[in-house]
Amino acid sequence: MKFILVDQLLSHEPGKRLVMAKNVTMAEEYLADHFPGFPVLPGVMMLEAAVQTAAWLVRLHFDFAHSLVVLKEARGVRYGTFVSPGQTLVMAVDAVTIGQTSSDIKVKGTVGEGGPTAIQARLELAHLNLATTDKSLEKIDRIAIQAQRERWQTFLQRQAIPTAPALAG
Repeated sequence: MKFILVDQLLSHEPGKRLVMAKNVTMAEEYLADHFPGFPVLPGVMMLEAAVQTAAWLVRLHFDFAHSLVVLKEARGVRYGTFVSPGQTLVMAVDAVTIGQTSSDIKVKGTVGEGGPTAIQARLELAHLNLATTDKSLEKIDRIAIQAQRERWQTFLQRQAIPTAPALAG
């Protein structure tokens, strides 16, 4: 099973910064076990949201040139406050360096924009194509890259949807 842990694009400064949001809902099955009677977003899911946000920054920087952008190392991971159903984890990632095969990214997740810190860390990501080691996997690279482009378009389309006007009452 794959969890998509960012729901919305909030802002993007190409090659520098990306901010995305994860809306936490009671519909997420893992909350029933973490913790019974006190559901909160697990720390490992916060870290995965950070990795996913950082990976989007790298993909955009290279115009989706890599089929894989994966976590190589997480350093200095610190957790702060809990993120509960009904709250939003806002994940901001800042590029320290984006190299051809790896990147160094600072991440900070807060409850809402400007709220208390839920997670912060330094991530090293590796980016590559499967065909680099096995030419027969070029088709898999193309399929993965196309799927990433389509998912990114979904984020962009959601940005363009105007919010409904408040009901007059």
